[in-house]
Amino acid sequence: MSWRDCVPAASGTHHVVCDRPAYEARFDEVLKFHEPGLAPVRRGDLAWHIDANGSAAYANRYRRTFGFYEGLAAVVADYGWHHIGVNGFVAYVVAHAWCGNFQEGRCAVRRHDGTYVHITADGRPAYAHAWRYAGDYRDGRAVVQASDGLSTHIDGAGQLAHARWFLDLDVFHKGFARARDAGGWMHIERAGRPLYATRFASVEPFYNGQARVECFDGALEIIDERGETVGQLREPQR
Repeated sequence: MSWRDCVPAASGTHHVVCDRPAYEARFDEVLKFHEPGLAPVRRGDLAWHIDANGSAAYANRYRRTFGFYEGLAAVVADYGWHHIGVNGFVAYVVAHAWCGNFQEGRCAVRRHDGTYVHITADGRPAYAHAWRYAGDYRDGRAVVQASDGLSTHIDGAGQLAHARWFLDLDVFHKGFARARDAGGWMHIERAGRPLYATRFASVEPFYNGQARVECFDGALEIIDERGETVGQLREPQR
């Protein structure tokens, strides 16, 4: 049996393979398995990781555990949040107020002063600046929010990827990102320039060159990468 075949049961108390229990143990909560084949579990006030046989992967216990990403998992201890390796030991000394998951060698964390930075696998800040908010990296870019509430993209070294700021912003997906300015939502390319002049109440990421959007009158449309309507899914509602 491979851990890749194990999924959480509907009850959330164990994992199953083809609707059959993968092991005898039961927990208060289980999450999905991740590389290298470990899953977070919780029983009462204690949390840890198990293998596909339901056995504990290590002796240490935490308040909460999350999935492994790039060989490290976020955990909550009595003294704060940090990451552990597959052996259950802490990966670095500093504890944080919150930790995300590692993506592309970087992880967003919130410090105890409320600011966000990205750290490397050894727990060190990836750059000097601190942000009001920071999100995951994807395709070499991450969304960060400054103290004035505006958001932009940075590269892996913490440098601005473009000189454009938005009211709201998303990570890049297949070369484009969702962004919102005073006029509404749109899509931008990697240099931060809008793909088209139209603005919408909401937009979804592009899927094979097309995206589902909502107009300000409540209509739902499909647009292409030029912002042109290629189909209508719902008539205007107002």
